[in-house]
Amino acid sequence: MSAATAALPRPRPRPLVTLPGVYAPQDDTWLLLRALYREDLAAGAELLDLGSGSGALAVRAARRGARVTAVDISWQAVLATRLNAWLSGQRVTVRHGDLTAAVAGRSFDLLLSNPPYVPAPGARRPRGPSRAWDAGRDGRLLVDRVCDAAAGALRPGGVLLMVHSGLCGPEDTLERLSRTGMRAVVSDRALIPFGPVLRSRLSWLRSQGLLAQGQDKEELVIIRAEHP
Repeated sequence: MSAATAALPRPRPRPLVTLPGVYAPQDDTWLLLRALYREDLAAGAELLDLGSGSGALAVRAARRGARVTAVDISWQAVLATRLNAWLSGQRVTVRHGDLTAAVAGRSFDLLLSNPPYVPAPGARRPRGPSRAWDAGRDGRLLVDRVCDAAAGALRPGGVLLMVHSGLCGPEDTLERLSRTGMRAVVSDRALIPFGPVLRSRLSWLRSQGLLAQGQDKEELVIIRAEHP
């Protein structure tokens, strides 16, 4: 299955509230939302949003009739998701916790994730607001954990939709998911101009061989994986 490549249309609807320190919806959010809208989401289907941030995806999934559980390790993000769900008149169950540990023993029909995925110099784990984007030297600190947890959190026939940068190895993601028994493909691609975080570390990214000289856009990918 080939991936669709497109520039992202603008503008997009914004969430009602974005609190300080919470990831504000950006191009990756809207690319993932577009992929969600293509899914045949039955009324009452159970959906898990891992790393909900402001709740932009969780609220829109609830509007489609899904029974949504949103999880984030940031208390500010938990508050933002709860507030945006309330202001939008949508019912979303919001849990504070570390990925699927917050919903242990449960399974879902669809799993959404927009994890931190930006490669970052240094060996220390990210702290403060940078936890929303920094993900270790290869950008896979959270991506790999989502891959490993997905099969156990999905019912048979369930689907994972995850967005991340081309900088952190889409082929590695496909391989890791396949080792858990999932059938995974890159379903979407989009090229976007570098944001402030990438611009701040261009020299380091090029020194690591992650960016070519003269490259001025980042590729985003949607990974779609089915639980057999």
